[in-house]
Amino acid sequence: MTTSNTYKPLTDQQVEQIKTQGCRADDWSAVTVADGFDPGRVHDVHFEGSVKIGSLAGTVTSASGLDRPCGIEEATLINCTLGDGVRIANVGSHIANYRVGDGACIEDVGVIQTNPSATFGNGTEVEVLNEGGGREVSVFNAMSSQFAHLWCMHRYRPKFIDKLEAFAKAQADSARSDTGTIGSGAKVSAVGRIIDVNIGDAATVWGASALVNGTILSTDDAPTLIGDGVQAHDFIVGEGTKVTQGAIVAKSFVGQGCQVGKQFSAEGSLFFANCEAFHGEACSIFAGPYTVTHHKSTLLIAGLFSFYNAGSGTNQSNHMYKLGPVHEGKLERGCKTGSFSYMMWPCRVGPFSVVLGKHTRTFDLSDLPFSHIEAAHDGRCMVVPGLNLSTVGTIRDGAKWPTRDRRMGQLKRDRISFDVFSPMVVGRMINGHDRIKELIANTDKSVDTVTIEGAQVKRVLLRGGVKYYRSGIYTYLLEKVVSRIERAVEQGVSLDKALADTPGSAYSEKWVDIGGQMMPAKRLEDLYADVESDKIADVAAFEEALDTIHVAYADDEWAWVRQAYKKVFEADLDAFKAEDAVKIADQLLTDQSKFLKLILIDAGKEFDTVTQVGFGQDGSADDVAADFKAVRGEYDTNKFVKQMKQAVEDLNTRIEKLKQALAVCA
Repeated sequence: MTTSNTYKPLTDQQVEQIKTQGCRADDWSAVTVADGFDPGRVHDVHFEGSVKIGSLAGTVTSASGLDRPCGIEEATLINCTLGDGVRIANVGSHIANYRVGDGACIEDVGVIQTNPSATFGNGTEVEVLNEGGGREVSVFNAMSSQFAHLWCMHRYRPKFIDKLEAFAKAQADSARSDTGTIGSGAKVSAVGRIIDVNIGDAATVWGASALVNGTILSTDDAPTLIGDGVQAHDFIVGEGTKVTQGAIVAKSFVGQGCQVGKQFSAEGSLFFANCEAFHGEACSIFAGPYTVTHHKSTLLIAGLFSFYNAGSGTNQSNHMYKLGPVHEGKLERGCKTGSFSYMMWPCRVGPFSVVLGKHTRTFDLSDLPFSHIEAAHDGRCMVVPGLNLSTVGTIRDGAKWPTRDRRMGQLKRDRISFDVFSPMVVGRMINGHDRIKELIANTDKSVDTVTIEGAQVKRVLLRGGVKYYRSGIYTYLLEKVVSRIERAVEQGVSLDKALADTPGSAYSEKWVDIGGQMMPAKRLEDLYADVESDKIADVAAFEEALDTIHVAYADDEWAWVRQAYKKVFEADLDAFKAEDAVKIADQLLTDQSKFLKLILIDAGKEFDTVTQVGFGQDGSADDVAADFKAVRGEYDTNKFVKQMKQAVEDLNTRIEKLKQALAVCA
């Protein structure tokens, strides 16, 4: 952070000069300077304790973007070490017990102070997900979403949890210091109070109200911004994150690439990569990667989310006025809640589902992903299983998430599996498919609705659910197998070798989503064992193990696909022949073409006459279509529609090319 300067005492001449410039010291011998120190750049400064000053030559860029001369003006420095090229000006009270890095600029601040044994937010206990306690996570600088998820959610493994707690404590202890840090190139301006806060390299803190007991992680290639009116207490903010516009953050962790602002309030919450939180409020939530809430009237409380989008007015209840606020909810990856959606915890919603209305009953729909979930007038949960498989929004979401990764720099703590279709999600679809088929077989035709884990499904919609899930399952499995065959043909590899298990892969029928990272349950069991046996003995080794699992994702996925294909199609890939490859290529073409055409039909609904209501204001009937076209464009020229149509054409070309290659091989 700070250059390894050699500091030496001020000369008598230097002391006399800065005295004439309004400076004073309790003990001038405790003030030491580096080569290049220019006493002419020190005015109206009070030195207390040991103060070390680097070269003050040159200029530095302030938070407002202006080049300002390096130097120290109108400040009290207490036990501080300053690097080269620093500017400190207009400090109302004092800067005490800080190391200030090269090129830092500090202007117009009230007080900056580190107290003895500060941990800078590390070790802060966050009562995440359950306000009544029991899932506490003690945050630390290097915490990933995977570490936090396992600590928070897997309390049924007490020995494992004890180890994680010890790892986190060691991290907090290593952060403990009597001296704070303001990093090289950091800019701090117009801030009221900064107490026990470490500020990383290249960070900008401009206009914040009060920052107490925290760490602002920041690097040259991933600078962090803390802006106007921000109040943050007991916090850690990750690299490349922006917390601005009057946000209030208390007992919370805000990970890399996040954006929090516009008066948003967060307490007792964890936010991980690329979350966005504006206007509303969060209390005791676990916001996994890409959790988004943008609306003023939205309250998220005691919930687990990831790849989530909260509609305006969304809220939940975790307090039944019995034993306190002890209830919690889980909306698995990719869920959305509509405007003024309400859920009474506990509830669990399967991946990529949409929730509408006011739900006053609890339910568990984890095995019905891609569902449309709507509350009846009496608060009962009504479900259309699998409906969102055919919606354009789900496809758009899957395409946009990887392109919206705001994390910068080399270090990316949270491991993210972006796939919409994966062994975890498709495995749930298989469960849902089988459950619905069982209901169809066992439900009398006179029955209007059937119940699934606290929710109700109209009997006439069951067959539709089977169709949606079957289509999705077939498309996923066939795509994976055909892709494998294509690579074999391109590389001149035999089919039996191409379709075999990859050495070192792990198979589990069940897959899990750990803070945005998907993996076979066996990998998780192995991780448990390695931690509990002390094979993994610290945070660094733990994160390295998760990296290894992440790298193995594709091989593990293929191991799962092989077994799922055998179960679903009742065919063994080990006995696969060229003629079989041609058949499944044709089947993929049929199934995926149908799927893409369903998406196009759904997209077309955005261009029908119903959506044109209100266009052509003050014009004639003929002006409606013209106005709509000018604003929204046309179906055939829409970017997404063109991409989907092109995908259909590309699929036809791809399958034909593969069949020709297989004919040559045969």
